[in-house]
Amino acid sequence: MNRSVFIRRISGKSLILHHKNLFMKLKWWKILCMVFLFLTVTAGFLIHVPMVGNLHQSIRNFFFHVPMWFGQMGLLSLSLVYSIAYLRTQNLRYDIYASELAKTGIIFGLLGLATGSIWAKYTWGEFWSNDPKQIAAAIAVLIYLAYLVLRGSMTDMDKRARVTAVYNIFAYFIYIPLIMILPRMVQSLHPGGMEGAKGGGNPALGGGSLDATMEMIFWPAVFGWLLLGIWISSLKIRLSLLANKNVIHE
Repeated sequence: MNRSVFIRRISGKSLILHHKNLFMKLKWWKILCMVFLFLTVTAGFLIHVPMVGNLHQSIRNFFFHVPMWFGQMGLLSLSLVYSIAYLRTQNLRYDIYASELAKTGIIFGLLGLATGSIWAKYTWGEFWSNDPKQIAAAIAVLIYLAYLVLRGSMTDMDKRARVTAVYNIFAYFIYIPLIMILPRMVQSLHPGGMEGAKGGGNPALGGGSLDATMEMIFWPAVFGWLLLGIWISSLKIRLSLLANKNVIHE
């Protein structure tokens, strides 16, 4: 075989292998996302779960409801980072990142409210009982829905990006106390509330109630839902960047 032909063949194979490796580097987290969510959906319904209070088999919702809120917090945290990045650089690309991540975070918040209401029906007797945790979560979602309304009310891209970036920062630091702090300071039926509530003051699931088997499913579920949110956001970001390619400067 001619030496130059042999070298070209080897170089061609090396190039193919390089592209395959590059593909795997770019796609590995999507594969991980699918594996984690497959584990969540299958094992989440099949594993043995502890009997905690009146939760019974509804405790399996723990693999969906709670990770969705974790996913939302992750997405909104990333949105915050990109809003700050926009204010520092005035790069509209960062504004698009921030808005699309926030939109996906809102979807996760609505799913969290829906799964929480279904869970409440089986444990508290009604879908909505005006529990402080429910009210705080609903207010948090409404604050971010107002972010979308604010964006839709402005046509000037630069002004919209500046104003909504500032709003996004304030919204985030209102959101965290509403979700993580205030509900723990009042009497609540929801896990984590203060002692003295009707039927509750029950501790947040953990320790004895979150046994080793549940923990093995719970944390992959958290990362699975978070990666799914990032995946959805990345697709929406690509579409938005294409739609605004004429006004975005690298």
